[in-house]
Amino acid sequence: MLRSVEVTTALVLPSSSHNLHWRRRLELSLDCFVCQRTGRTTLFEVGADRAVCSGDDEFGEHYSAGRIAAFDHSEERDQTSLRAVVDYWWAPFHDAKRNEPGVALTRAPWVRLHLGYYCPETEKPGEFHTQTNLVRPSSGSCRHCSAPVMVSREVPQLRLLVGR
Repeated sequence: MLRSVEVTTALVLPSSSHNLHWRRRLELSLDCFVCQRTGRTTLFEVGADRAVCSGDDEFGEHYSAGRIAAFDHSEERDQTSLRAVVDYWWAPFHDAKRNEPGVALTRAPWVRLHLGYYCPETEKPGEFHTQTNLVRPSSGSCRHCSAPVMVSREVPQLRLLVGR
């Protein structure tokens, strides 16, 4: 079955001097019917035809049927927003190691979103991420000059889309 999940978030920008931008990849926890394990970290990149599941010690990292179907961002005054839609295939299975059934959107869904920036003072790039399981508010500073680059006040939202 084809499933889709929408990821949305917004970050406050203390200044625009560091050219903060969304990296075109994200990590999402999903239940994987290929390795039949629940709560796997799955890496998605814009333009890639398939995703990569982290697997487990026995099965290992492997390709998974999934892709980023939409990746839209906007910037207003002191805020940047992201909306991504991830399509992936899912089928019912039972995780024998955890003795639980797999579900369309894992029981404790989480997402990690990657960001990049450019330090005008040192003329060097940097990157960091935000994710659902951080204590809020969380912030990111330039690793080169220590200037504040972003503040995350709200948890990124995940929503399983129906009938897509």
